[in-house]
Amino acid sequence: MMKSIIEMIDDIARSHPDWPAVDVLGAVHTYGELHQAATAIAADLAARPLAAGAPIMVYCDQSFEAIATFLGCVKAGHAYIPVDTHSPSDRLVMITQIAHPALTIATVPLPIAVATPVMTPAALAQAMAAPAAVAPAVTMRWSDNFYIIFTSGTTGQPKGVQISHANLSSFVAWMTRFDLPSRARVLTQAPFSFDLSVMSLYPTLTTGGCLQVLPKETTADLKALFKTLRDLPLEVWVSTPSFIELCLLAPDFDGAHHPELRQLYFCGEELTHATAAKLLERFPRAQVFNTYGPTEATVAVTAIEITPAVLAEHDRLPIGYAKPDTTLSLVPDTVRQEDGQAVGELYISGPSVSKGYLNRPDKTAAAFVSDHGEQAYRTGDLGFIASDGLIFYRGRTDFQIKLNGYRIELEEVNHYLNTAPMIRQAVAVPRYNAQHKVAQMLAFVVPASDGDARELTRAIHDYLQTVMMPYMIPQRFVYRDSLPVTANGKVAIKQLIAEVNA
Repeated sequence: MMKSIIEMIDDIARSHPDWPAVDVLGAVHTYGELHQAATAIAADLAARPLAAGAPIMVYCDQSFEAIATFLGCVKAGHAYIPVDTHSPSDRLVMITQIAHPALTIATVPLPIAVATPVMTPAALAQAMAAPAAVAPAVTMRWSDNFYIIFTSGTTGQPKGVQISHANLSSFVAWMTRFDLPSRARVLTQAPFSFDLSVMSLYPTLTTGGCLQVLPKETTADLKALFKTLRDLPLEVWVSTPSFIELCLLAPDFDGAHHPELRQLYFCGEELTHATAAKLLERFPRAQVFNTYGPTEATVAVTAIEITPAVLAEHDRLPIGYAKPDTTLSLVPDTVRQEDGQAVGELYISGPSVSKGYLNRPDKTAAAFVSDHGEQAYRTGDLGFIASDGLIFYRGRTDFQIKLNGYRIELEEVNHYLNTAPMIRQAVAVPRYNAQHKVAQMLAFVVPASDGDARELTRAIHDYLQTVMMPYMIPQRFVYRDSLPVTANGKVAIKQLIAEVNA
């Protein structure tokens, strides 16, 4: 019988209680402390009149208390809903209206009143300190939810993706096959409300590693980030490409100063050829993995190691091969031929695919189906699959525009923009006219160096004309020192689109 995630973590806590489990900028907490805190929280929850199996919202920062609370909720038979402290207040309200949580646990003070009972930070601290607490006897089924992460919805209403014990176990079992270093020290930078954080949390805690937590307050301050990076002991890196591009601005962020850094994993957005090449140059002894997966399929379902040979063969990097228990295919009625390849919407089937959106049967029915007894999900992502099973991402169905009669993939434009040597970072966005048709395509650009804007625009035009069709070249360039990012560390494309169309 396969052990659950909780059993695996508890086994390590019992056999090696002194091993470090969570390190928040030097404040180290052991597996024994994590087990005691989580068990005490579970006992406190079991003593409350909560509806059996109802989810619990956790309003949290990146802290030891948050991680202990997640485990405590699950031990008590409740899925947790992580909500980041940087979330707008109206998002908190919408999540409570959709999820109907039995309780809100606040690891830091709540900014607003919510329509649920609340465990305050003081009450949480008191619960965690309870001596000799005993975990409640709860039967956890593989189909029960482990966590629920709310993603942005196209209508502005977030959707709660339900991830079960079985979903998470499938992902963790696959991740731990990547020959992670023994008791690895793993970067934990993504907010816990972003499922990329799961790539750090559970593969690490089930193998006796230590989570090296880098809080939002540190990553938001470049000077503090670069200073902290110098002394951060890491063997495994997990982040979005956008975050490591920020770190690469530090000249001493390289293999010479971080010889222990052995593996780097990327997910959440496209890893560009230029960024991967720079990483292999800076960290020649480390492995770089490109992975792909929507929240609805539990973090990631494909991976490939980016080697010099892969860089030489592909201008736009592949997203990898499907994990062994998962099948990726193309939705038949979306397939079209592009440059001799059958491109269509990617379709994922396997045990890590979510059962659907919490309390949203309409949205669930539109995106999820049962495929020969396996749960399957239509991703909204475009791609193609080579004859050997290697998968390539080609943008979003909802990031496709028509300009002057031409169909244009914005992410394809972004790809070529970011290969330009005079550009450090760039993103293309559409400007709409009063009839809601695309009237112009703009590019927000962070230049690689200072210079005259007119000369830079001419140089970018000259370069783009050599790599892309004329109709795909943005008509206007807007230069910025940096691009806005979301709380999850991705470029805030929707914010830029809203700015252009204000």
